[in-house]
Amino acid sequence: MSYFDAASAAPLHPVARQALMASLDEGWADPARLYKEGRRARLLLDAAREAAAEGVGCRPDELVFTPSGTTAVHSGIAGALAGRRRTGRHLIVSAVEHSSVLHAAEVHRDGGGTVTEVPVDRTGAVRPSEFAGALRPDTALACLQSANHEVGTLQPVAEAAEACRAAGVPLLVDAAQSLGWGPVEGAWSLLAASAHKWGGPSGVGLLAVRKGVRFAPQGPRDERESGRVPGFENLPAIVAAAASLRAVRAEAAQEAARLRELTDRIRARVPELVPDVEVVGDPERRLPGVVTFSCLYVDGETVLHELDREGFSVSSGSSCTSSTLTPSHVLKAMGVLSEGNVRVSLPPGTKTEDVERFLDVLPGVVAGVREKLGAPVSRTEAVTEEREEALVVDALGRRCPIPVIELAKVIGDVPVGGLVRVLADDEAARLDIPAWCEMRGQEYVGEQPADRGAAYVVRRLS
Repeated sequence: MSYFDAASAAPLHPVARQALMASLDEGWADPARLYKEGRRARLLLDAAREAAAEGVGCRPDELVFTPSGTTAVHSGIAGALAGRRRTGRHLIVSAVEHSSVLHAAEVHRDGGGTVTEVPVDRTGAVRPSEFAGALRPDTALACLQSANHEVGTLQPVAEAAEACRAAGVPLLVDAAQSLGWGPVEGAWSLLAASAHKWGGPSGVGLLAVRKGVRFAPQGPRDERESGRVPGFENLPAIVAAAASLRAVRAEAAQEAARLRELTDRIRARVPELVPDVEVVGDPERRLPGVVTFSCLYVDGETVLHELDREGFSVSSGSSCTSSTLTPSHVLKAMGVLSEGNVRVSLPPGTKTEDVERFLDVLPGVVAGVREKLGAPVSRTEAVTEEREEALVVDALGRRCPIPVIELAKVIGDVPVGGLVRVLADDEAARLDIPAWCEMRGQEYVGEQPADRGAAYVVRRLS
């Protein structure tokens, strides 16, 4: 079995396993106590904090451990907003942030605050000028991820941090996806991360708050973790998280170069092997081991199941995965195809032969799914028959990717310059039909009202 979903959770690093087992014997006592066992536990906790702070690039007394990366994000946003409530209640986030950030923004909005979502370009990156333009006198906090979790695009954190610094606004960086590869550049104010993303154990997050940042922890106070995180520390997991961060950093430069070669091969070969595929995300400014592509005329869930049968564990941001019936907010914000989305995220140590086998298997998997769905075979012949009115395709009541498949079947039946109206009530069609037009060189005219759903109008250009 080839595990290609490291962006969700990286396999436990051998150093993490060793540190975890050792600290189960040595670090079980309460580090707040003064007797021998407590002092021993405290030494382990302090050493772990120093190691983690070195990896983050902050002072040890600026960093606390949390029960998860999500907790770190929620605590960081809530504490920073509360600490600057006299400034205002305006929050800035990018449109492609992790759901933990967007959920916190929803809570803030429901509580009477205001939120600005900064859009991204087609590669998934915010424009520094637009991020800076969202800053206002009442902005209490801005949030920007270091790298996107679905497509791997790196964000311009240093530029955003400089704009925030000039405006006197703290910037919180969700560094979950990138911290294992290196520290986050720029003058950020708060940083959150999660150990299971870099090969540490699950259930350990990091929250760093720079000295001088106004911060008011929310909820009942506790004497532990500087009063920011209540409850007894999971010391064995914390020790393993810090040890594995140091270990992966020591291997990062060499492993990043190797994984980048593998993902470059996937990015280049997939469009050659599989017709009607869009590789998404920035081709250069991206994480080393992540490559994401979307296939026309297939649903993501079926592709993932078929790849699993072939021995490959991958994930999807598709609108048709079992976990959601709505398009991925990341793909939607980028304006790219959402159907048939596949994210390959290679863990350190991935073998070249496993990637080659994936490339051998993928074309047959996609072709098989397309055949079952009755998808059209790519064709280039022109049809000269003229029509006076738009050809209507009724795809009401049918979920992705069927509306796009039906459109592709008939586009050749209208003359160049002719129109096709696709009737659909699936929300994904609003994203996927324009994306199909861009991929296939056709013109998306726009959306029109219909008795049910909407009518998506396409003009044949070629």
